[in-house]
Amino acid sequence: MAAAARSVAGVAADEVPTEGQRLALYRLLVLNMALQLFDGVATYQGLGLGFQEANPILIRAFSNIGVLETLLLYKAYACGLLLVLYRLTPARLGIPILRGLAAVYCVFSLGPWLGKFISVAAHLI
Repeated sequence: MAAAARSVAGVAADEVPTEGQRLALYRLLVLNMALQLFDGVATYQGLGLGFQEANPILIRAFSNIGVLETLLLYKAYACGLLLVLYRLTPARLGIPILRGLAAVYCVFSLGPWLGKFISVAAHLI
């Protein structure tokens, strides 16, 4: 009986996220999806400007199924995994994981692509 009282829908009472945690998780999900969208669009535009993709898995897939198709497939898959992570991971784990993923995308995608686009823009001025 005590165990049943401590659980809600199969989740331990100490695992039920607070309103603040739910909001943080949602915001981090939106941020990570926006970073995925940015990465896909930036990659597509960057390739069109003559820049090279650094990810060897994507490079291989580009030659097999095409650039646009690869980006749509991989970004849809990444967003699907983010949604699964958001829905199934307890907040105490989900928040730091989504923060870490956002940081990784800022360092390895947002930063490098912005630098490349700024260099192109600087040459236009």
